[in-house]
Amino acid sequence: MDASEHTGTAGAGFSGAVGLVLARPARLLGVEPFFMEFIAGIEERLAERGLSLLLHVVADQEAEIAAYRRWAERGLVEAVVVVNRTVDDRRPPVLRELGLPAVLVGAGSGDDTPMPAVRTDDAGPVREALAHLLDLGHRRIARVSGPAGLLHTRARTGALVEGCREAGVEPVVVEGDYSGESGARLTAELLRRPEPPTAILYDNDVMAVAGLGAAKEMGVAVPERLSLIAWDDSTMCRLASPPLTTMSVDVHQYGVLVAESVLELVDGLPVAERWSPTARCVPRGSTARCTVPSTA
Repeated sequence: MDASEHTGTAGAGFSGAVGLVLARPARLLGVEPFFMEFIAGIEERLAERGLSLLLHVVADQEAEIAAYRRWAERGLVEAVVVVNRTVDDRRPPVLRELGLPAVLVGAGSGDDTPMPAVRTDDAGPVREALAHLLDLGHRRIARVSGPAGLLHTRARTGALVEGCREAGVEPVVVEGDYSGESGARLTAELLRRPEPPTAILYDNDVMAVAGLGAAKEMGVAVPERLSLIAWDDSTMCRLASPPLTTMSVDVHQYGVLVAESVLELVDGLPVAERWSPTARCVPRGSTARCTVPSTA
């Protein structure tokens, strides 16, 4: 998939398209399964109504906003899907200014946005994964997060820090960018610490698989000396050796639910409140009982 704008056949009398701009490095789309499954879910439901998805990949949020302005001026889309919500997000006010209907993806329960949204519980699955690690005796716990400016990153980190505090544990949080390179580099840095973690949670599958590789290169056995958990399940997690424990969510159905909200918006109907499918911790071979004495 490239960064060009493209769409299929348009419906009679209107654009026949729904827009989605992804502000992320295009190289990540080829290896990160999440958005491919998410887009497939959206397209499947839109196709039932003869609508298509206009996809555009850009470098940053400024370019994303420029795309919205261009689409609104040319009447290229009926509505847009807004993903990767950020702190002090400029996109919702710009979209209101442009009069471009939008569905926000990933708003939490505390988000009072007036725009239609498909909400996500990012904290609950983290607490579940943390409970799994604590039950296994882990006390030196680290997290390799996605970009800190994303709302879901903050929600997940907040849930981990709060849960660890309740358990009398001090977690280590480092910031990645969802790429395999950052997952490998940050894992190696964590494992070189004087008291390395015995468990690491990653914000996506790509960083987790790369972290597994980095641990193997350093001679750190998984799960005997190090337990790993990935957010987002995928084929690469299931085929890893050992298979990765994940916080698994039905991403395809997530996309379908977003499309349902978009269709209500396009039809001029009240948009029902929807929640994304709940992520669940799926234990596999990358987590085991901690055998390393803790000084925490």
